[in-house]
Amino acid sequence: MLSMRQIRITRLIVFTLSWLILPTCGAFAETHPAAAPAEKPRMIVLTDIEADPDDAQTLVRLLLYSNCIDIEGIVATTSTHMRERIYPESIREIIRRYGKVRDNLLEHEAGYPTESELLAIVKNGLPEYGLNAVGKGKNSEGSEWIIRSLKSEDQRPLWISVWGGTNVLAQALFQLREDLGNDEAKLASLLAKLRIYTISDQDDSGIWIRRNFPELFYIVSPGGYGNSIWGGINERISGIDNTSISNGWLAENIQQGHGPLGAAYPDVAYAMEGDTPSWLGLIPNGLNVPDRPDWGGWGGRYEFYRPELADIDPKGFTGGVPVEEEPRAIWTNAVDTWHPLLANDFGRTIRWDEQEFSGYRVTLWRWRDDFQNDFAARMDWCMKSYAEANHPPVPALAHEDVLTVHSGEGFVLDATGTTDPDGDSLSFVWFNYPEAGTLKTPIPCASAENLCRSYFVAPKVTSPQTAHFILRVTDKGTPSLSRYKRVIVHIIPR
Repeated sequence: MLSMRQIRITRLIVFTLSWLILPTCGAFAETHPAAAPAEKPRMIVLTDIEADPDDAQTLVRLLLYSNCIDIEGIVATTSTHMRERIYPESIREIIRRYGKVRDNLLEHEAGYPTESELLAIVKNGLPEYGLNAVGKGKNSEGSEWIIRSLKSEDQRPLWISVWGGTNVLAQALFQLREDLGNDEAKLASLLAKLRIYTISDQDDSGIWIRRNFPELFYIVSPGGYGNSIWGGINERISGIDNTSISNGWLAENIQQGHGPLGAAYPDVAYAMEGDTPSWLGLIPNGLNVPDRPDWGGWGGRYEFYRPELADIDPKGFTGGVPVEEEPRAIWTNAVDTWHPLLANDFGRTIRWDEQEFSGYRVTLWRWRDDFQNDFAARMDWCMKSYAEANHPPVPALAHEDVLTVHSGEGFVLDATGTTDPDGDSLSFVWFNYPEAGTLKTPIPCASAENLCRSYFVAPKVTSPQTAHFILRVTDKGTPSLSRYKRVIVHIIPR
């Protein structure tokens, strides 16, 4: 293990050489417009829109990201909160509002689908509750559309983002099994393409799916809503600034003065956008890794295990959905411990808050200001020209995103080459995300962490470990926007 004197000397040498040899961080390059991602995640939405205004809120936000998520279907469904009705026309009305601003969105990024393309994928589920809509003769436009998408030649995973009940998905799975009969290999290959993220269990078909199709990739916070990670999007947290989820913030940044799509964003009734976390983790922001829920991202962090019934708020509010013992392991609640970043008026521009937060919802709300600002910026794109609006920075690394070091060895994490399309000044912060790796003890920064190039020292380990480090780059535009890079460091004993 290096002594503190050796660490200081090594750090001085490394930083002196790096500043002499390497180019300046944040050498800004203006581009117009940024290209859409090369490969988009595929997604079908199941929504009980009109059961609560939050589904309409979530749909407004989703359409602003429809250029970087391949939306293959939007299905009107029931839920425990609306058991006998569906409202596909409400989906279509919001899409028509989107159609009025699409041309302006295309000035900022490529790839936005047309209004007619989106209208063509709006489908109906059955206006029946839960398992009453599952079985022979219970097919619907929605269930058949899921089967069609799943059977396509497209080998990308198909995400099912569930904002209400899951019975349309349950019927699709039931029908697939009926159609394929004894061809278990074919069924398995199709099910392997599915990725499901459901906002709690909003009918009795969710537990039926997990019991009958135990191999499915399934993200959910089962039990009472108090047990949910998704609640972190709208929970007012004591001890932090909650402005970005306030009604005043929504009125100023989303609803008013942002054209017909912003005006379609309804006021909060019960809570803001409880369904949005089901797809936030698909946005390509440099942090999200959709197939690794345990690595954390804008949609929260989840671990794969079988939760105990007593631990999932079984007597909490569910809208009348029975809470049952989980039959198998699922991707479900994980715990993060977080010290928020605070601004300093003088000296080093940031510091870590001494107040510590720990819990399920921390895994999501720790990123909340970033994704709320991102939402506000895209809403600006509906009306503003490219020159008038802000666009996210483009982080870069001067090294590979996977490194190997020995115990006690110092290493530099370097974001040289990072740019901003608007030429904005950039702020950097590097930090260890211990919960995402195998080494759970936090690794502090051995230099100032708000540098483009920051210095860390690998701790002593007795067996190989991995540690995740996150680069957060934030511009000084309005609203300020953040993007990330993730570096995985393998630490091996000497």
